[in-house]
Formats: sequence, C-alpha cells, structure tokens
Amino acid sequence: MVPNEWSDKQILVKCGGFSSQLAKNVTEEVDGDPLWGSRFDATNPVAVVRTHLDFLRSGADIILTNTYQSSVEGFTKYLGLTETEGIQMMQTSVALANEAKQQYLRETGGEGSAIFPLVLGSIGPYGACLHDGSEYSGNYADRVTKEELKEWHKTRILSCLSAGVYGLALETLPCQLEAEAVTEFVTELSEKTTFWVSFQCKDKSHLASGESFATAALSIWHLVKSRKAEDRFLGIGVNCVNPQFVTPLLTSFIKATGQNDRPPLVVYSNRGEIYDAQLGEWTGTGEQVAKFVPEWLNLGVRIVGGCCRVYPADVLEIRKCVDSYKLDP
Repeated sequence: MVPNEWSDKQILVKCGGFSSQLAKNVTEEVDGDPLWGSRFDATNPVAVVRTHLDFLRSGADIILTNTYQSSVEGFTKYLGLTETEGIQMMQTSVALANEAKQQYLRETGGEGSAIFPLVLGSIGPYGACLHDGSEYSGNYADRVTKEELKEWHKTRILSCLSAGVYGLALETLPCQLEAEAVTEFVTELSEKTTFWVSFQCKDKSHLASGESFATAALSIWHLVKSRKAEDRFLGIGVNCVNPQFVTPLLTSFIKATGQNDRPPLVVYSNRGEIYDAQLGEWTGTGEQVAKFVPEWLNLGVRIVGGCCRVYPADVLEIRKCVDSYKLDP
C-alpha cells in the first residue's frame, strides 16, 4: 500500500526538526517567533535551503517544506503581506525545498532521479497559527467545525500542491476532528494526492486532546479505505511525541486494526523534551531517538525520522539504523 516507486526502498528516512536546525543557520531567534521557521522563507531563504541540505547530506530520503506554521493570516499580521503575497510565500517555501533537492542531486550525481529525495508539503494544525501552544492541547476542537477546518486548510494545501510537492505531511494533529477534516479534504480534492496523517499525543494512549489515539487512527484508516485511497496513502503515525510513547501508541493501534489489516506506519518523534509556550523554550532531558528505531521498525514503521530538537547528526544515526535493519523477505 505504498507507491510503486518504493519497491526497492521500503524504509524511508525523514528529515529531523527543521526549525531546530534552522536556528543554527540564522542569527535571529526561531523558537518563540509567531511564524516560527516560516518567517525565514521571506527573510533568509539561503538559510532555509542550507537547512534542507543539512538533512539531505545526513541521509534523509524525505524533506518537508518550511510551511508548518505558514498561513495567510500569519503572514498578513506579522509580515504585512497581502493574501496573494501570503500564498506566494508558501509557494516560495516549496521552491526552496525543491532547490535544495536539485542542489543535492547535483552534488551526488543523481540529476536523473525524478522521485527521491521526496519533497512533501508540511501541513501543520490549525493550532500552530494561533501561536499559543494549542497544537499540544487541541483545545480548539470544541469551537471550530469540521467544515471550518477544511476551509482554513484549503489555501495552504492548494498552495503547496500547486507549487510542486510530491505529497503532503498532514502533521502534529492534536484531535480526531482535525485529522478527519484534512483527510476528507485531501481525498475529495484529487485521486492522485499522496499524503500521510500524523498525530500529536500527550502520553502512551491519548491524543493531545485527550481522545484515544487508537480510535482516532482507526477512524482515519477506515476513511482512507472508504475513499479507496490506499495506493497513495503513505501512512498513519505520530510526530513530535516523546519517543518513549511511540511503541505503546502504535501497539494500541495495531491491536485495534487486527493483524490482517495493517496500514503503513509513520513515526518522527522529538527527543522527549516539552516546549513551554510561555517561556518560549524546551524543557526537560532528551533521549537519543535512534536507539528506539529498531523496535519501531519491528512494529511495521516504514517512514521514520525526527521532529523538534532532532538534528542532522541524529538523522544520520537513524539512517544507519535503517540501513542495517533486515526486512523479512
């Protein structure tokens, strides 16, 4: 249930935390900015390309556009752009990721590759644009409707697709309502759009909103199958979660689906630190993500990488784990 291009490359490595690495390539603060890394598509595109290259050179098969926190509303409020200019800025983000891809291919002599590395459009949750940490609570789910969420995501999704991405990473979704909204929108939009759906979870069994991860993930899997979208569905999973939560979360979902109905799985955790929105910084002690990778692959994860605070050096270690992992014939 993955695209035909994957036949000879069954486990793919995603990049790490883009804004975390971007902070090493700029002099300004990134964490705490209301546009987070998205500001730098406008103010320092060279650093954006360099950040993508940092991950590609460390073994990433997949990079995500720097659009997680992009929105017309945010660009209007914090950069003074018009709606048209805001849409163009999202398209610029895609262009910068593709520029990095082409530069990497020139460096490695792979100019003939039409597919890898993959560039996916990062579609973060509605809560990210609120700049109040609500993507880690999902507390807006009771004051917006599914149709309102579809309409809000529409501009971002269409902007990325029109600019030329391989597919979409519908990510860090804190509640079932929003996951269903974006999945319905993408599957209604086209019969060709490739995508994955990834949740934000607060513990070993619950979404950030407090809902059951297994129930929400199963809802998305049933929705994908009902729309006959399995052949372009890259997976269901979790991202920006504590790596210690991943195995229990995935195990609960696998149990819910049954052994004979296994969707592809996607994981890109953070280090286990917690972002304090009031302080604008990460707190707690982090883990080395790579040490968890073998157990995730044993569960059936076929896209693996990192999120916040996971750097190119960590992606390189994940790459080594994947390269040494033996898939069952």
